[in-house]
Amino acid sequence: MSFPQTRLRRLRSSDSMRRLVRETAVCVDDLVYPLFVRKGRGLKEPIKSMAGCFHFSPDTIVKEAEEVAKLGIPAILLFGLPDKKDITGSEAWAEDGAVQSAVRAIKKDVPNLVVITDVCLCAYTSTGHCGLIKNGCLDNDATCELLAKVALSHAQAGADIVAPSDMMDGRVKAIRQCLEKNDFPDVAIMSYAAKFASAFYGPFRDAAESAPDATTGLADRKTYQADPANARQALAEIALDIEEGADIVMVKPALAYLDIITRARQRFDCPIAAYHVSGEYMMIHDSAKAGHIDKDAAVLEILTSIKRAGADIIITYFAKEAAMTMRK
Repeated sequence: MSFPQTRLRRLRSSDSMRRLVRETAVCVDDLVYPLFVRKGRGLKEPIKSMAGCFHFSPDTIVKEAEEVAKLGIPAILLFGLPDKKDITGSEAWAEDGAVQSAVRAIKKDVPNLVVITDVCLCAYTSTGHCGLIKNGCLDNDATCELLAKVALSHAQAGADIVAPSDMMDGRVKAIRQCLEKNDFPDVAIMSYAAKFASAFYGPFRDAAESAPDATTGLADRKTYQADPANARQALAEIALDIEEGADIVMVKPALAYLDIITRARQRFDCPIAAYHVSGEYMMIHDSAKAGHIDKDAAVLEILTSIKRAGADIIITYFAKEAAMTMRK
């Protein structure tokens, strides 16, 4: 390649030319929209820490699900908040829990929308941790048993995909065996396989009311979420979850871990999801609000970077806005 025979600008000369040779395209089919649900009726309460996001009740979330489906977004991801918290997080697997009620309502009115449910205990336990705390330590194996109960209750309500986000060792196997044993072999598992102990979860923890209680002896989740410095260990986590029965694996967060997404894509053949998390979402929101960036352009650029890195599925609070922008 030498100048002037090779002029790469020739292929950037117009919008049509750029579209013709574009290597990566994000489309609405790639998107998943996260939603928060809590018990009650008629609720649509703004979440202070996450602009444009709301706490819904099971009845009002149906209308939101209908809107998501009309935009062509294929899936939603549900997070639940309980009425009461306890040491075991028992409301997480209650038949009349917020998530279970929402799933039944959504699948009744919007049956073709894929419903994914987050499987974790952090929003349900009085400790704010993702599992049972015993003597200042997290009891991994006892937590896996409870997570299987949560996943089963979601499957019984009609969830299409259950998504364990706790980072316990062996929880995918426990859930897969429980689903098979109870005649739910077709419910898929999307594992938060490489979920890092990130600084970008702050707004979500406020939204889910799931900040960990330091008085338990564990001030944070670093003993179970992945170390941000460790790429090889993250890939080992992904490999184990696939071996245990995960159908889809996730890297979370997305932006600070694009290299992990790429390395996972190069090594594994299953669908890879990436979670564009709350802190990343609010950085864009706040920067746009201050007039520093064009929000729509920035969102599409970032989603493209996640897709270019190798993600098949992008979970983002910008899903609705991105879908509307793509329609223009």
